[in-house]
Amino acid sequence: MGIFSRNRRGEDEPEEFDTTSEPAGAGDEEQALDGPFDDGDAPEDGRPRMDLGSVRVPVPDGSQVQVEMDQQTNNVRAVHVVTPHGQVTISAYAAPRSGGLWKDVSNELTEQLRSDGAKVSAGRGEWGIELSAIVGEVALRFVGVDGPRWMLRGVIAGPQSQAAHAPQMLNDIVRDTIVVRGDAPMPPRTPLPIKLPDAVAEHILEQQGQQQQAQQQQRQQQQSRR
Repeated sequence: MGIFSRNRRGEDEPEEFDTTSEPAGAGDEEQALDGPFDDGDAPEDGRPRMDLGSVRVPVPDGSQVQVEMDQQTNNVRAVHVVTPHGQVTISAYAAPRSGGLWKDVSNELTEQLRSDGAKVSAGRGEWGIELSAIVGEVALRFVGVDGPRWMLRGVIAGPQSQAAHAPQMLNDIVRDTIVVRGDAPMPPRTPLPIKLPDAVAEHILEQQGQQQQAQQQQRQQQQSRR
């Protein structure tokens, strides 16, 4: 469901791919200030971000935002940022204080993708393990970051023709994201809740109302023809 736009994913170890990104901690002091950020350490940089409750995600110029709803519960399943280089999805999860959740998750993702017939490779990037996968004509790139009691996962999916530019777009969005974990106890891997901005939630309700009205009119027309 499109909402608005701004102008302007075995037995063997995963095959490795080349990456020009440096692992976390390999850069200078300025790089050490890069995110993603925990809410308690986030800079007051004035950059526009979409506030989704548990995460605040930047929306690059020329991108659109799509909200994926669960049709049965009417809850938000995911929020996607559709960029010229692919669809980016940022998800945050509760994690143990000891960290290391992304390593387990990335191994599980590799097995799952390969079982689905995807070609998967792994390498090291800005925050450690990254996954690259090809599913049919779609190229996927996964990154993960272990934070204080949270794990952030980012994925970009798009045509293979844009695969060369997709990792940078994904990294830029992940790097600028702020995670709001909260103090409530949660089991590890629990998705942090998404709360839509009021304007977006109202827009969705309006669209749903229009769809229901159209469906009702269609049913009435079908009954009148009988």
